[in-house]
Amino acid sequence: MKKVLSLIAVAAMSTAFVACGPSKEEMEKREQAKQDSIAAVEKAKQDSIAAAAAAAEQAAVEAAAKAKADSAHVADSIAAAKKGGKKK
Repeated sequence: MKKVLSLIAVAAMSTAFVACGPSKEEMEKREQAKQDSIAAVEKAKQDSIAAAAAAAEQAAVEAAAKAKADSAHVADSIAAAKKGGKKK
């Protein structure tokens, strides 16, 4: 008799535990929110990578322009020195 009552008690507690859990709709909403969050993080990551690449490209363009200006200045200085003029 005790075994039967124990089995009934376990079955009742299991049913109560399952009944108090989240519904299928709630679980789907939670999973969708999780997927949306992951997608937002991935988009932010890609945007960050793109911004860093654009900044690096801009820095490279600026460095190239500065190098060109510096080499032009050196070339002018060398030409002036060969002519016997003063250095700029």
